[in-house]
Amino acid sequence: MGRELTIKSPFDNARSFLQRDMSKIYVIGIGYKPLEQRAKEILVNSQVILASNRLFEVFKGYDDFESVKGKVKVINNVNETINFIKAIAEATPPNPPLAKWGNGGVVLLASGDPMFFGIGRRAVREFGKDNVEILPDLSSIQMAFSKIKEPWDDTFLVSLHGGPDPEKRRRLPYGIKDIPMLLDRHNKIAILTDKENNPAVIADFLNSSPLTHHSSLSLYVCERLGYHDERVTEGTPDEIAGMSFSEPNVVILKNKKPSSMSFPLVGNPSDLSESVKKDCGLILDKARTRAAMTDNFRFGLSETEIIHSRGLITKDEARAVTIHKLRLPQKGIFWDIGAGSGSVSIEAARLYPELKIFAIEKEEEQIENIYTNVNRFNAENIEVIKGEAPAVLEGLPAPDRVFIGGSGGRLKECIRIISNAMPSGIIVINAIAIDTLNNAIQALTDHGFTISISEISVSRSKAVAGRTHMSALNPVFIITGERESNDR
Repeated sequence: MGRELTIKSPFDNARSFLQRDMSKIYVIGIGYKPLEQRAKEILVNSQVILASNRLFEVFKGYDDFESVKGKVKVINNVNETINFIKAIAEATPPNPPLAKWGNGGVVLLASGDPMFFGIGRRAVREFGKDNVEILPDLSSIQMAFSKIKEPWDDTFLVSLHGGPDPEKRRRLPYGIKDIPMLLDRHNKIAILTDKENNPAVIADFLNSSPLTHHSSLSLYVCERLGYHDERVTEGTPDEIAGMSFSEPNVVILKNKKPSSMSFPLVGNPSDLSESVKKDCGLILDKARTRAAMTDNFRFGLSETEIIHSRGLITKDEARAVTIHKLRLPQKGIFWDIGAGSGSVSIEAARLYPELKIFAIEKEEEQIENIYTNVNRFNAENIEVIKGEAPAVLEGLPAPDRVFIGGSGGRLKECIRIISNAMPSGIIVINAIAIDTLNNAIQALTDHGFTISISEISVSRSKAVAGRTHMSALNPVFIITGERESNDR
C-alpha cells in the first residue's frame, strides 16, 4: 500500500488566505436569463467583478449593471484573471496593493454555465471547491437545442474552442479531424466553436472526409444566442461551407442514418438480412461494414498484426494485463508515454472509440510505425505527439489514465508531471529492469499513489526438431498506481 501524502499546490497560500480573511470566489454565469436574487446580492456586496470584454458588453445589458459598474475590471486573459484573484487573496494589511477593491468577495463573470467547458473548472482547480461558488446560467448548448426544437439528451458534446491566440492555443481532447469518426458513432454532435474552428471550416472538412454521408447530414449554426440579432441557419455541409457567421456560435450536426454504435457489437454482418441492412442504412462496402460492426470491438491483436521494429513491442500477454490494469474509461484522456509501435494505444483505441489517446514517442522509426498502425486500423482517436517526455507532456489535456512503456531514464520526472496533471486516476508502468521497478515504486509512493505490482513470466511453445519446447520471455513487472482525488 502507498502512504498518503499532502500534495501542495502553488495556490495553497491563496486558498488559506481565502478561507481566513475574505469571502468566496463567485463564478456567475450570464447571457441568457435574468439574474437570480442571490446573484444580485453577491454583486452588490462584492469586492470586484471580473469580466472579459465580451462579457462586459453582455453585462451592460442587465438592469443590475448601473449599480455595480464601478466594481467591474476587464481582463481578457484567463491566466491573468487567475493571477489577479491570487493577488487579492495574498494582499495583506497594512498596505494591501489592491485595497481599493474593498473586502467583499470576488465575482468572476462567465458565459452561460461556468462548469460547461468554462472557467468554473479552472477556478475550482486553482482555489479549491470550498472557496468557489458557482451560479450558472443556461448553457449555450441548451439554448441552441431549444432554438432548433430538438432534444439533446442523446447528444455528444465537443469543444473546439482553443482560446483566442493561435500561438498559445490549449490542446483539446478532440479536433476537427475527429468529427467524422464521432459522427460514425453518434447521431447528434454539438460543437462549441471559435475563430479558428468556425462553422465554415467544420463544414468544409466534413465535405472532404470519405466518412461523411452528406445526404444524411444536417448542420445547424446557432449564432449570437442571447443577443438581439441571434440567428439560426440550417444547411448541408456544402451550403454551410460557403457562408460566414458571427461569433459566438454553436454548431449542431444531426445524422439521419443510424450510427455504427447502434449496430450489434458481435456477430457477422453477413448474417443480417437485406431488409435489416436497408432499414439500418448500411450503405457501406463490405470492408467498412465489417470494420464498423466487428473489428473495431475485437480485443487481442497479435504482435504479427502490429507493425514494429527490432522486436520493440509490448508483448501480447503483457499488453493484455496492462490494459486490464488500466481499467480504461469509455471516454476521457489516455496518455501512452514511450508508445513505441503504439500497440497499447491501438488496442485501447479499438476498444474505446470515444477515448482520446495521445501516443508520445521520441524515436522517428517508432513514430513512423505508430502512424502506419493508426492508418492500418483506422484509429482516428489517436494523436501522435513527437518528442521526449516529460517536456512534451506540458500542455496536453489532463489525463484520466497513463501508461508508461518507456521514459528514457526520466521516470520520476514524468510521474511528477502526471501527478500534478491528474488529481485522480491510474498509472500503469511496465518495467524489465529492477532499477526501473524501484524508481517507479518510490516515485508513485512519494506522490500519494496506492501501488500494486504484478510480475508476468511467459513461456511460449516452440518447435525444435519436431518436438514442442517452451521458450521463456523476459519477465515483466507491471506496476499500477491508483489515486483518488483529495478534493472532496
